[in-house]
Amino acid sequence: MNQHAYSGAQREAIYRVIRERRDMRHFLPDPVDQDVIQRMLEAAHDAPSVGYMQPWRFICIRDPALREAMAQIVDDERHATAQALDERGRAFLELKVEGIRECPELWVVALCEAREKYVFGRRTLNEMDLASASCAIQNLWLAGRAEGIGVGWVSLFDPEALKSLIQAPESAWPIAILCIGHVEAFYSMPMLEQKGWDKRRSLSALIGIDGWPE
Repeated sequence: MNQHAYSGAQREAIYRVIRERRDMRHFLPDPVDQDVIQRMLEAAHDAPSVGYMQPWRFICIRDPALREAMAQIVDDERHATAQALDERGRAFLELKVEGIRECPELWVVALCEAREKYVFGRRTLNEMDLASASCAIQNLWLAGRAEGIGVGWVSLFDPEALKSLIQAPESAWPIAILCIGHVEAFYSMPMLEQKGWDKRRSLSALIGIDGWPE
């Protein structure tokens, strides 16, 4: 018996929240208890970071005009993405890819300024700041699912335009718009799989032994 392992029920709860996490796009207007938001942010801040740099910055959006400006930036990128997708562009435009105008909580996650001073773990892999912040977002996502709160990660935006809207320092870099709120139901499977956009690959096809997977 591994003395460091959690109990069976505790382990199942962890694996369950991982399985049932969803990228949500449909939200109810009911406000989210701020104690819940605080717990989700604390879970995010508990994430690992390379060299302990903690590169994440969280910006809460309260101004309706700022929210609408962000929604417009996403709309612009949505249509640019559709153009880039050529024959799949029409199908892409039929997907609901965000809930910025509907969600009660809207947050931006950005990488901090002056990241070049963090060399530990980044000398050859400069993008580990992004990997660290992504771990923070995943923590927030899982905490939200455990709290019964939906989270949607929106990445369809021009980072420079969003950076200007949130008045970020020159060397900061936004990586996510997070739509957060109560939902009528969590999707039974990822929405892109529900809509036939793609499907989850077999884990065995992604694993290699002593070399690249076959």
